[in-house]
Amino acid sequence: MAPILHDYWRSSAAYRVRIALNLASIPYESVSVDLLEGTQRSEAHLAINPQGLVPVLEIDDGVLTQSLAIVEYLNDSGRARFLPDDPSGRARVRAISHAIAMEIHPICNLSVARHAVEASDGKISMNAWMNSFIPKGLAAVNKLLDDSRSGLYCHGDQITMADICLVPQVYNMRRWGGAGVQIGDLEHVAAIVAKLEQIEAFAAAHPDLHKPSE
Repeated sequence: MAPILHDYWRSSAAYRVRIALNLASIPYESVSVDLLEGTQRSEAHLAINPQGLVPVLEIDDGVLTQSLAIVEYLNDSGRARFLPDDPSGRARVRAISHAIAMEIHPICNLSVARHAVEASDGKISMNAWMNSFIPKGLAAVNKLLDDSRSGLYCHGDQITMADICLVPQVYNMRRWGGAGVQIGDLEHVAAIVAKLEQIEAFAAAHPDLHKPSE
């Protein structure tokens, strides 16, 4: 039985897992969870993820949640190699990944941004909120990448978990656009993402290709 990915097309966390599964050449069945309609809070979804979040991956007779935990599981179970072998390299890849997934992403989660808009009585717009944090966060990531250990990709010339995190976050930056730092201003981020977007595993995971048909 193929793994089942409980997915939302525009979720950057789910986007990461789609990329990882593609890189690992793992076919999977996709089950759409409509975050705008609140499907993530349904009894059925909460039964597999009490957090009411995506992604959820059913694989190897188990249920996995949290995108980075899933990526590391695929690495540790031998499906792919997303982390370097040396402790220093692994720490660096995790640091870049966490700078995106644990610093930028949480505050720009749709539920957080909506709360900010509602709590401000509309004085803060969704675009303004996103543009207060995403460009600044990616500018810091760009500085992390200004390092001799960077190569074709975030860490050397091998695709790692950091690259898997970077592309979805740049997608979000482009999506919200507007004020702040533009992708062209982030020399290292822009160069790495340009290479990654040419790779089929990344291209095939793009949200536009996973939007449910109406």
